[in-house]
Amino acid sequence: MTIKIVTWNINSIRIRIPLLKRLIDEYKPDIICLQETKVEDASFPAEDVKALGYPHLYFSGQKSYNGVAILSKLPLTNIHSMEIAQSDHKRHIAATLPDGTQLHNFYVPAGGDIPDRKENPAYDFKLRFVEHMTEWTKSSKAQDKIIILGDFNIAPLPHDVWSHKQLLNVVSHTPAEVERLDLLKSSLSWCDAGRHFVDKEQKLYSWWSYRNRDWRKSNRGRRLDHIWVTPSLAPALKHFHIHQDARDWSTPSDHVPVMIDIAL
Repeated sequence: MTIKIVTWNINSIRIRIPLLKRLIDEYKPDIICLQETKVEDASFPAEDVKALGYPHLYFSGQKSYNGVAILSKLPLTNIHSMEIAQSDHKRHIAATLPDGTQLHNFYVPAGGDIPDRKENPAYDFKLRFVEHMTEWTKSSKAQDKIIILGDFNIAPLPHDVWSHKQLLNVVSHTPAEVERLDLLKSSLSWCDAGRHFVDKEQKLYSWWSYRNRDWRKSNRGRRLDHIWVTPSLAPALKHFHIHQDARDWSTPSDHVPVMIDIAL
């Protein structure tokens, strides 16, 4: 069975239910993983989401910031969240798909503006968060069926940003962040679904700042949103797509949905 899985930093689910509906109408994904839902669990719009055709709904949220969710047409098991880097932030939720594949939805911290661990605690937290993710992978094996995805808030490759040279000292593309994401990637020889289908010499973005008056014209994007699979799942990848047009929707998120088709 081939299923479609989407990851999307929705930047507040309650105000973007119409956009979620539009995504579903256009692409009919089987599973949607959301980040930055910005709502505590008691106020999550569960009935609105279920009405869109997703009866299996799991979320872990906070008021006004953070928050992650998994929306699924398929029954899922083993729902759980990890506490990462000794933080109570709601930045992870996981589930097991019917075939046994593990699905982990992460929202990596943005890290603030100053790329210095001593001067900027948020940057230090971000690096520790990715380090914790790498430690977590040590309990798994490359032959395991695992998908990790979400807003990693790091654009690792030179063509994952609009200007490698100008962004080397900008949080999301600094050498320290890229080094840690590379260590995470090598920990299980993860397959980056985006670069599995799109050559690393080709520009590829999933985020454009609200500060860009004409985001298409300037195209100063970054690839912050990722879907990775363990090597055993790489042959099952069938298709990859970044839904760039969603950045033009009314009251959009600054991130756009990223999707894979995978045979499970």
